[in-house]
Amino acid sequence: MPIIKCGRDRTEKRGEKMEEIFQKAQALEKQAWKVVEETNLLDIWQSVGATINAVGSLKMGLLMNHRDIDFHIYTDPFILSESFSAIARLAENPRIRTINYANLLDAEDKCIEWHAFYEVREGELWQIDMIHILSDSPYAGHFEKVAERISQVLTPKTRQAVLCIKDAMPKDKKVMGIEIYQAVIRDGVRDITSFWQWKEKNSSGGIITWMP
Repeated sequence: MPIIKCGRDRTEKRGEKMEEIFQKAQALEKQAWKVVEETNLLDIWQSVGATINAVGSLKMGLLMNHRDIDFHIYTDPFILSESFSAIARLAENPRIRTINYANLLDAEDKCIEWHAFYEVREGELWQIDMIHILSDSPYAGHFEKVAERISQVLTPKTRQAVLCIKDAMPKDKKVMGIEIYQAVIRDGVRDITSFWQWKEKNSSGGIITWMP
C-alpha cells in the first residue's frame, strides 16, 4: 500500500502567512524611513524652526499595503511663508512628483495640510502627509498621544490582527488606520470580515479622536 503523505496543517500554514506579513511590515517600515532620509524631510522642517513628529502607522510599526508616511509639524510662532519655504525645498528633490496643499487654518483643525508623493521607482509612490498645526488647535499633540497609547497597549495578538486586516484590505478601499485599531483593540475584531461588519455599525464621517 502506498504511503500517503499528509500536507501541512492549517496552523502551520497560518504561521507561515503571519511570518510573511510581519516581514512585509518590517520591510515597509525600513523603506519608509529610507524615504524620510532621502527627502531630507526632518532637516528641511527643522531648518525653519519646526518640531516634526512621526505619527500614525509609521510611528507604531503598523505599516502595511498603503505607503503613507505621516508627520505632524509645529512652529512657534506659526508663519505661513515658512511652511511654503520648507515645501519649496522638498520640491527640489527630483523624485517628488506631486504636492497638494489645503488651508484649514480657519477650520476646526487649524492646520495646513501638505501631501507630497515621492517615487521610489517607476510606478511606486510613497505619500508623505505633513500636517502643519497651530498650537491652539484642539488636535495639537493629540495624535502623538494616540500613537503612544496604541503602542503601549498592543499585544502580539492585536498587532497580528491589525496587520492581517490591513493586508487583506482591497487597494481601492480607503479606511482610516484608527478605525482598524479601535475595532481590534477596543472591540476584539480579529479579521477582515468581522471588520467590515464592525464598520457598518461604527461608521464615522469626521476625525476620530478615540484613544485606548
